[in-house]
Amino acid sequence: MWGLGILIPLLGAGALRVLQAPGKVQVTAGDTVALQCRVEVAERRYLLRMEWVRDGGHGVLCATRLGPLTPEPPDPCAAPFHLSWQPPRATLSLPPARDNDSGRYLCRVTLEI
Repeated sequence: MWGLGILIPLLGAGALRVLQAPGKVQVTAGDTVALQCRVEVAERRYLLRMEWVRDGGHGVLCATRLGPLTPEPPDPCAAPFHLSWQPPRATLSLPPARDNDSGRYLCRVTLEI
């Protein structure tokens, strides 16, 4: 039980911060879309599990593990999506957008210990 008391402060709100931009974007079919996910981690050495998901039961579009020294990952996305990683920013690109691509996209990040 003592070890758990030590872990709680280390896993507090300052350990991981995720910012997604733009908050809302309106595009026309045929446009290129780029959604960014900025990940701020308190630790120098870390491993993140990143997933991009879309609402409406579409499931996970991309899933990968990333670190501060991870080179550009082999594309872990379902076509036509593409993920690029330039720490601390990941960008999900969709060229070109289609009518049925509308929806909410979420960058879900887990800090692995």
